[in-house]
Amino acid sequence: MSPHTGPPRRASPLRAFRTIFWSFLGIRKRADTQEDFAGITPVQIILAGVIGALIFVTTLIVLVRLIVR
Repeated sequence: MSPHTGPPRRASPLRAFRTIFWSFLGIRKRADTQEDFAGITPVQIILAGVIGALIFVTTLIVLVRLIVR
């Protein structure tokens, strides 16, 4: 019997963002990722992904503008 019985707890927005961040990098163990996804709702995944993508694109734009100057 596993120590966790019942439905998984809902993840905090910070945990959802952290999970998506590691997914972007692609360097997290599959077991850890599956464990994190167990408590994350689809809405949290979508929001964290969109926010992460916006931060990534904004960072790239800022870096390119700094280098071009």
